[in-house]
Amino acid sequence: MTSTEVGLFAVAAVLVVLAGVLASADAALSSISRVRAQELVREGRGGARRLLTITTDAPRFLNTALLMRVLCETTATVLVTLVLVHLLEPTWVQVLTAAGVMVVVSFIAVGVGPRTLGRQHAERVALITATPVAAATAVLGPLPQLLIFIGNAITPGRGFREGPFATEAELRELVSLAEASRVIESDESRMIHSVFELGDTLVREVMVPRTDMVFIERHKTLRQLMSLALRSGFSRIPVVGEDLDDVIGVAYLKDVTRRVFDNHEAESTERVETVMRPSFFVPDSKPADELMRDMQAKRMHVAVVVDEYGGTAGLITIEDLLEEIVGEITDEYDDEPVEAQQLSGGAMRVSSRLPVDELSDLFGVAIDDEDVDTVGGLMAKHLGRVPIPGAEVMCEGLHLQAESLAGRRNKVVTIVVTPSRREAESAGEPAPRGRDADSGAVR
Repeated sequence: MTSTEVGLFAVAAVLVVLAGVLASADAALSSISRVRAQELVREGRGGARRLLTITTDAPRFLNTALLMRVLCETTATVLVTLVLVHLLEPTWVQVLTAAGVMVVVSFIAVGVGPRTLGRQHAERVALITATPVAAATAVLGPLPQLLIFIGNAITPGRGFREGPFATEAELRELVSLAEASRVIESDESRMIHSVFELGDTLVREVMVPRTDMVFIERHKTLRQLMSLALRSGFSRIPVVGEDLDDVIGVAYLKDVTRRVFDNHEAESTERVETVMRPSFFVPDSKPADELMRDMQAKRMHVAVVVDEYGGTAGLITIEDLLEEIVGEITDEYDDEPVEAQQLSGGAMRVSSRLPVDELSDLFGVAIDDEDVDTVGGLMAKHLGRVPIPGAEVMCEGLHLQAESLAGRRNKVVTIVVTPSRREAESAGEPAPRGRDADSGAVR
């Protein structure tokens, strides 16, 4: 082997090392966000300002690094092939040897090793390579962009002005990989995916349905409104006119409390309509993320959802939207639901979610109702209203009384069931009839 051939091998080795450095820089620069670059600038790290410049227009600088890496790899392959042409015979041996050597070298020295180092030590590599990459971009000028333009011109379909970049699906995949690698926790991963899904979620999918709405008529007194608010646990209650499709406003417990505090007689003399605020109406087909932005801008915490015919479809609060991201929100007053607990006098405390069939088995009565599945649904159907604490109803010889609330939506979670027919007969009194603790909570 002559000195010229040795020199060509040496140059090829230097080019492979340079290609590896560029591959490592590409991996590191792709991993650094603009926010992190700003933090590094505040810390006074060397090269941080150049790195911040790169993160503001990442495709431009990454395309330069890609072009230089391809140039180094290609040139090294050509040099190694020239040397092997003089050392080996015949031609097919030269071709196979050059291709085999360069594939192995490029895969290990350019593909695997440098990229791994670039991701493992992203900040350090990015700070070191930011200045050289920025300088190369200034020297090459518009050449990388010109090559991208040519590539887009000959590529079928639409191209990318800045070169290929990550789509939402790729970002989702990166989040899943980060979770699998324990870079982020599983809860954080679910939250990030929920943010993506929020844009694809419609209001009708997350609203409180019409059947679960608690509201009050406009002619009720302030005292009745305060009673309903305290029992139901809601501080913002829709006000209706003729029926639920005629929502004319929203009553706020704070407004009522302030009014009653200033004038104690107002609780019995003034009507709900005198303190209500205007309603905020939204269509049920509105995307959830758009509604969240609108509610933030309008400083509204509750909105009435209407369907395509203008009727009331349900109610939605900003907490409903937040729950789509962070999950169910509960507080210190929430307890685990009790499936069945024996009480004195033959009564039992059951969960409102207890299946009707199991209720039948517990008390040995036949409840044939295909319209509902749970005890809570059974009570709401016979009551004709959304149950709140204190509401009572008779069903198939059983006396059902709503007992406690839980959850952010303040739903009844426990119901006391008493075989009231036997109890009423033993006491010599008529069995109690269905009633509600207060009017205003309507299905």
